[in-house]
Amino acid sequence: MNSKFWFGLGLGACIGLFAIALYMQYMLGLMPCPLCIVQRILVIAMGAVFLIGLLFGSSYVWRKLWAVILILFGFGGMAVAGWHVYLQNLPPEEVPECGPGLDFMWENFPLGQMIDMVFKGSGECAEISWQFLGLTIPGWTIVAFAGLTILAIKIFMLRPRDVR
Repeated sequence: MNSKFWFGLGLGACIGLFAIALYMQYMLGLMPCPLCIVQRILVIAMGAVFLIGLLFGSSYVWRKLWAVILILFGFGGMAVAGWHVYLQNLPPEEVPECGPGLDFMWENFPLGQMIDMVFKGSGECAEISWQFLGLTIPGWTIVAFAGLTILAIKIFMLRPRDVR
């Protein structure tokens, strides 16, 4: 299997993850919190890099570059989702206050302050509104980011003859 197969597989996985997020939002009524939105942005970013790799990643050097970027996004996604799981497991008295929505923060705060507010989390980020097999949505998102990161590592480790 060549690099185009692996990039295509990653792109398909990102499309599937985003479709699941939209289904959960619009069909199940589970509104995303600010940390969920950041995780969605990272899935979209990974999907875009998988697409770029699929279209333009046939050379050995470019494939390595796209894979490194994917690995960084993957670890970033696992970190954000891990923080989200941490917030969900805080004792009730330690849960931060509910804060403003991401759109309000975007319009009213400087970028640095907005990012700081998002990553501190809020009460809505600590709510558990859905579980499957004992994992919450951010728990499953960690699993998804781990899988995408493993795929990116696989792409990175392809030998030069496996590129085409």
